[in-house]
Amino acid sequence: MSNYTNLPAPSPEQGLNRYLQEIRKFPLLEPEEEYMLAKRWVDHGDSSAAHKMVTSHLRLAAKIAMGYRGYGLPQAEVISEANVGLMQAVKRFDPEKGFRLATYAMWWIRASIQEYILRSWSLVKLGTTSAQKKLFFNLRKAKSRIGALEEGDLRPEHVEKIAHDLNVTEDEVIDMNRRLSGGDASLNATVGAEDGAAQWQDWLEDEDADQAGNYADADELTVRRELLEQAMAVLNDRERDILIQRRLVDEPMTLEDLSGQYDVSRERIRQIEVRAFEKLQGEMRKLAADKGMVVPA
Repeated sequence: MSNYTNLPAPSPEQGLNRYLQEIRKFPLLEPEEEYMLAKRWVDHGDSSAAHKMVTSHLRLAAKIAMGYRGYGLPQAEVISEANVGLMQAVKRFDPEKGFRLATYAMWWIRASIQEYILRSWSLVKLGTTSAQKKLFFNLRKAKSRIGALEEGDLRPEHVEKIAHDLNVTEDEVIDMNRRLSGGDASLNATVGAEDGAAQWQDWLEDEDADQAGNYADADELTVRRELLEQAMAVLNDRERDILIQRRLVDEPMTLEDLSGQYDVSRERIRQIEVRAFEKLQGEMRKLAADKGMVVPA
């Protein structure tokens, strides 16, 4: 199960539409075929069987990943994280439990994506309490339940209702709604004809109220902010500016805008962003280790 070098991989160069077309070539599995493949993997460690289970569910991983387009993160990376969750699900899937792989994999995929989002946002943006993190992942679902999917600020009665339902303050609802309203896709767009009338927002809710609350408390977040300021010293001026404009502001600049500003290609901006983020995380981990803390990898 360790060699997945021949799996399709999303990339800016390839383009999202091309990737989605490519993964549609893999056939979906009938229940009996899925069961036999799973048995071959569990009983004999047949990597080809595991590979077929993964490829047949790449569409599911992409579909779930597309539901998280409102968090200002590179879509190719979100899909890649979804695929990591899918592979973990296949690795642990027990066909004797009586349910389909898709049902089991859905939770691993969501968990992998959400962990990636929290790693990316926890540097400076996330709130500190369990309730605030629950709000982060459930705001759009809450809005859909009360028919408040229009863009812009929420009406006062909607703010009051969501704050009550999710046990946060009205100011927190307003602030989080403004942060997440700058996404690059409509979350109440339909997924596709063959998938029925499902909407992207249907995949956003975090069913585990405690999952998002297992990260940092207020004191740790304060320390991380201090670490962030210190770690920024490892970046040059261009890296620092691009990282801030892409990931550390409430309204991120597009690759197109930054490519014009720096007179380089969009792909070059993306490469600088990724490299800067990796350098920043590495430096934060070093600084955190000195303080006896752990920064997620």
